[in-house]
Formats: sequence, C-alpha cells, structure tokens
Amino acid sequence: MKKFIGHFSLILILLFSLSIFTACQGNIEETKKVEEKSTEKKEEMVNTTITKETLIKELENDEFVIVDVRREAAYIGWKLEGEVRGGHIKGAVDFPYIWTNDLKDDNLKTALIDKGIDPEKTIVVYDTSGEESTAMAELLKGLGYGDVLVYEAGMKEWSADDSLPMEGLKNYEKLVHPQWINDLINNKKPENYDSKSYKIFEVSWGEPKDYKDGHIPGAIHLDTNEIEEEPLWNRKSDKDLEKMLLKYGVTHDTTVIVYGADSTAAARAASIFMYSGVEDVRLLNGGYKAWESEGFEIETTANEPIPVEDFGVQVPAHPEYIIDTKEAKEILANDNQELVSIRSWAEYLGETSGYSYIKPKGRIKGAVWGHAGSDPYHMEDYRNINGTMKNYKEIAKNWEDFGITADKKAAFFCGTGWRASEAFFDAYLMGWENIAVYDGGWFEWSMDESNPVDSGEPK
Repeated sequence: MKKFIGHFSLILILLFSLSIFTACQGNIEETKKVEEKSTEKKEEMVNTTITKETLIKELENDEFVIVDVRREAAYIGWKLEGEVRGGHIKGAVDFPYIWTNDLKDDNLKTALIDKGIDPEKTIVVYDTSGEESTAMAELLKGLGYGDVLVYEAGMKEWSADDSLPMEGLKNYEKLVHPQWINDLINNKKPENYDSKSYKIFEVSWGEPKDYKDGHIPGAIHLDTNEIEEEPLWNRKSDKDLEKMLLKYGVTHDTTVIVYGADSTAAARAASIFMYSGVEDVRLLNGGYKAWESEGFEIETTANEPIPVEDFGVQVPAHPEYIIDTKEAKEILANDNQELVSIRSWAEYLGETSGYSYIKPKGRIKGAVWGHAGSDPYHMEDYRNINGTMKNYKEIAKNWEDFGITADKKAAFFCGTGWRASEAFFDAYLMGWENIAVYDGGWFEWSMDESNPVDSGEPK
C-alpha cells in the first residue's frame, strides 16, 4: 500500500512538472509570437515611412508624388500649427485629408488622379505632425495604392530647417480662412494683421436673403447694385463709388474682408474696392460655406454701417485695375498682352451667350480662353470640391496652355465682370502685377456690331 501511494505521488509530481513545463513552453511560444509581430511591425514601419534625408534626395524624382494633406490655408502659406515657415514642401500637391469625408469610392479615385496622385508612383504623404498623414496612407492603400510612404515628422521638422525648399501663394494673406476671421472679430490679433480698423461685407445681388438667414458676426450686407449698374452692369461712376465707400464707413486704410454664398460676387466687390483705393482687401476662401462648416458663431441680426466723411485718397487710386473697351482694343493689338475670356468653353465657341439677357453669341476676336466652368454660375476650373480656391499652380498651368503668363499684361473679362473678377483676384494672389478686369466684357463688346467677333474652334 505504501509503495502504491509512493508511486502515485511520484506520478502526480511528474504530471505537475509536465504541466508547468508545457505552460512555460506555451508562454515562451507566445512570447516569441509577440516578439515576431513586434519585429514585423517595426519592419513595416521602416518600410512605410520616409526620413527627411531620403525625401530631400527624391524631391526631383518624377516617380515620387509628394502630397500635403493639411488644409488649404496651411498649404498656401498660413502657419496654423506652429510651423516656423508657412507654405508647403516644394513640388507637393495638395489633397487635404478632410476632403475624403465628402468623397467616396470612384469620385475619390477620380479626384486623386486629377491631382496627379498616380497609383503607379511612390506616394509620400505629410501633414504637420503625422496623424492625418497616417490615416491618408491607410486610405490610399485601401484604394489599391501599393507604394505609400509617410513623412511623419512633417512640416514641423521641414519648416524649421531654412535650407529646405518651400513654396507658397505669394499674397496668401489676402485669402483668409475662417479661423483668421474668428480671431479678428474676437479681438485676438491674427497673423498678418496690423490695421486699426476693419469691415466685413457679405456680398450678393439684391435683397439680403442669405444674409438674413445667417452671417458672420459683425458683417454688413453689400448689394452689388451699390457697385455696378444697368444696362451693362459696368461699375458705377467714380463719384458714386466714393459715395458708397463713405456710406459704408470705408477709408483707404480700412481692412476690407469680403465673402458671400457666391465667391464671384465677393470677388467683384474686391476688384471694385481695390480699384477705388482700399489698400488691404481680403477674401474669405470658400465663402460662407467655409465659415459654416467650421461651426463658428452665426448672427441673424442686421448690422448697419457707420458712415465716414473722407475716404483719404482720390477715387480711383488704382484706375489700372479696371479697363474699358478702348484699353481692351489696345491690348488686342499688343503681342505681349492678352485679353482673357473667363467664360465657359461653350460660350467661347459661340454655342451659347451664357445669359438670358445677352443675345449675341461668340467671342471677342483675338481673345484667348482662360477657363471658367460649365456655365456662368460655376467656376469649377478655379475652385476645389469644397468651393475654395483651386491650387494656384493648376490655375497658372491652365493659363499657360493658352499663352497667358505673368510676364504679359492680362485683362480678364466674362459676360459682365463677376467671373473675370475672380480670375483677376487669383492672379493678384499669385503676385501677378500687370492685371486688370475688362469691365464691359462680352456684353458691352457684342452691343457694338463694328467690334470684331469670332466663333468656333480657335485656329
């Protein structure tokens, strides 16, 4: 019996030891798996990130596409997250990660390709500190992009090194973003603002319907009937424009910020303010939709302007910014100047006048096409999917294809001045110095049968 108990105890001890050994072996195996996964993860991170040093070497490599996924304001030059220098890595294209919220599947793929983000190339994505760029990389891989790298250090590292090349929109400070305005109206001193006074105008034609529904706090409604008039919708007389400025409390050194549901109306007002002599005119990028999407305060009570007695300089202080038919003809006769049609391709070809109240079809003979949109109420060749200004490099490339370059004088026109004003303001933002709006446009030109016109495909 004692022998049996002894043998039985020995067996129990052996079984217990075996179970401990097996458990230990299992833990060892599990630990190995964890270590292997960790190693794989580290290797994966090495294979999906790129250092500053490697990125510098690949800047001129056509097989690399560098993508800035920050907001447009940061891309063009605003320092939103502590960047030492504003702008973007030289050669980078813009595709803010926030756009992916509104684009799905095929539409997203099309938008990426349109930006030159080719799945056959190596894609490098970056933001300021790495969070959105990592999410963008995962999204691209899900869409079938095989070679996607993340520059994790992003603009905080790149902008801090003065030796590294950067680019930006030359006069980016004139294209403001919602946070800038919000800081301004809340008595914070926003970047690139040192004026003593400012005025914000919501610009639209006729009754202030949109304004009454909601506007930026402190904004004043500006009816475009205050700056242009029938029958041709040309600008009002210089005397009337001065009266308008005084009525709305604007002096030559007032910072004027314009916006609207339609950015062409705001741009039209911007060109008139600049022509008159306002030194600091700014436009809200993306218009009222941009303000609304940020969730900032919206006001519904109307604000009345406080008049002033003296504008401070003679109106117009910059007559060169808006020209009439005589000057338009002089431009057509000069090989180093371009009269630029900001009308749809169908309008340019003479298939439609573009307006119910303009009967003649065709184009000004000798004018070059400067792109626009599908009709007079759209400007998709100048805007991103969210209504903000299209990448300035893309706009300039569209112009260059038709011989419109910064070394020439460029006078923009459309039907009655709104679309032309948006193109004019974009050129101003780019730093183009010899620019103007041909106020009369196709409407005035076509009213005189002696003026030469053309139609059909350009030869």
